[in-house]
Amino acid sequence: MKAVFYEKYGDPDVLQYGEQPDPKVGPDAVLVDVRASSVNPVDWKITAGYLDAVLPTYFPVIPGWDVAGIVVQPGPSVTEFQAGDEVIGYARMDTVGLGTFAERVAAPVRALARKPRNVSWAEAATIPLVGLTAYQSLEAVGVAEGETVLVHNGAGGVGTYAIQIATAWGARVLATASEKNHDFLRSLGAEPLTYGEGLAERIAEAAPEGLDAVVDFVGGDDWVASLEHLKTPERVASVADAEVKDKGGRYIFVRPNPADLLALTELVEAGSVTPVLAETFPLERAADAFRSSIEGHVRGKIAITIGDQGQ
Repeated sequence: MKAVFYEKYGDPDVLQYGEQPDPKVGPDAVLVDVRASSVNPVDWKITAGYLDAVLPTYFPVIPGWDVAGIVVQPGPSVTEFQAGDEVIGYARMDTVGLGTFAERVAAPVRALARKPRNVSWAEAATIPLVGLTAYQSLEAVGVAEGETVLVHNGAGGVGTYAIQIATAWGARVLATASEKNHDFLRSLGAEPLTYGEGLAERIAEAAPEGLDAVVDFVGGDDWVASLEHLKTPERVASVADAEVKDKGGRYIFVRPNPADLLALTELVEAGSVTPVLAETFPLERAADAFRSSIEGHVRGKIAITIGDQGQ
């Protein structure tokens, strides 16, 4: 099969495009004919070697954890899917080696749910990692109808999903971003706040009765500054700063969860959540997709398209 892979850690220049062996299908996995994947910051951080102390790595490495595609072959113990099913998945493995930037991937059933029927392959591939991160963060702080939640980094990949999910759940959403992204945040259903110096005062003006929950997708000082307006100290979660645990909150490292992923599919099909597709690159230009992500000014997600894109 054709795949993008690398044989040593490094910057995007180490990525190669060429032939790799077809994956083997274990008992609890399905072989997926990949139509699209997407780029997450963790992908190029792994490529650079930043997670070497955490995840065992076997070279050559095919990067990528997000997948959208068609089931070709279920493993012998799989009853959840059959050949021809269209699926999405957060196909994170326990080791780094066989990812989704390839024509085929053997994805564990625990990582998959059916693809939303109303979006393209590229849009579908942007859902799993960031959608699950947003969903699990909001669940961790117990966001409910009628509450006010603050989303830090609302214009980023995770933030765009968090705003839409919380709004679908009936919450009032405030979200931080640069002023150039304020209209974009409004289009998602949020009330924008400029990040940086003076944020605490802007929160006080926007939510004089305080915040019910805070979710942080960027780190830095802003989420700490917002805590003085949080009614219940432990209702804060961060994916970017583990020190949130010292404040009584939750540190979130997203996990594959088919029930959560199916809930996202249903929100997308209901029109409550719309994937925000920033750019699309063909598989052979994955290095350019990495470079675009590294620049750090992407609104939404970058997709990698693979093979036939027909619906």
